[in-house]
Amino acid sequence: MKILFTFPGQGTQREGMLQSLPGTELAQAREVLGEEVDTLDTAAALTHTRAVQLSLLIAGVAWARELERRGVSPDIVSGLSIGAYPAAVIAGALDFADALKLVALRGDLMEQAYPHGYGLTAIMGLTLPQVETLLDGTGTYIANLNAETQIVIAGTDDGMAQVAQRALAKGANKAHRLAVSVPSHCELLAEPAATLAEAFSGVTLSRPRCAYLSGSTGRVLWQPEKIADDLAMNMARTVRWQEAVISANEREARLAIEMPPGGVLTCLTRQAAWEGEAVSLERSGVDVAVHLARRLRG
Repeated sequence: MKILFTFPGQGTQREGMLQSLPGTELAQAREVLGEEVDTLDTAAALTHTRAVQLSLLIAGVAWARELERRGVSPDIVSGLSIGAYPAAVIAGALDFADALKLVALRGDLMEQAYPHGYGLTAIMGLTLPQVETLLDGTGTYIANLNAETQIVIAGTDDGMAQVAQRALAKGANKAHRLAVSVPSHCELLAEPAATLAEAFSGVTLSRPRCAYLSGSTGRVLWQPEKIADDLAMNMARTVRWQEAVISANEREARLAIEMPPGGVLTCLTRQAAWEGEAVSLERSGVDVAVHLARRLRG
């Protein structure tokens, strides 16, 4: 039986999320990024994509390493969107310092491409074919396949509002604008993704110590060059989180531990016919996660 570490994406961030982090990751980030780190998780900073993504990277790495210090190591790691970066760091594929520089660039590229008027909206209660019929004429795209009846769309504020209205009229339970200010995971970000891919050419990745499960393809990647491509290009590729969870389940993962903040991935994991236990570290606490892991390992 195996353990899966999951790392959340944008929309889960909250003010103060870097306060009282375990370990030395915040200090390490300060060495790379300077004084910027001291205000990354303020309300003002979190209105910017760069700060959000850096905060999620630092928090994910810090909490996963705390579990490792407590004797809990993953067999598989997977992250949703920006969550792929801390996943790659914990897998040993990407150096933390390199990840900080790349994520800072990633956030800047995404925000500069679409500084305002764009984002993501989650539609709950409709299937993918149903949502696809609502997109015509709106300039929106399918962005995330999070669960069978949780689909995220990307595009302009006006276009997403049109789709949301149509979705509710068609019987959707909810259409919720996410706290994301860029149209992630569609062709609108193809150009920034290509620029980020060029930056990866100056970074050396390693073969991961554990399975790196792509949230974009639902497949495990071992080759460093394929992991680099996955990290660079995932901003322009559809998230296939449900497929990733199913893949982890097929690989006999029976405990999924979600790194802070929040518990969105834990809920989505449970919806994907997960056969084991799934916990949010922020909500359950480190002691509970360690206990579950030790019980699983026997």
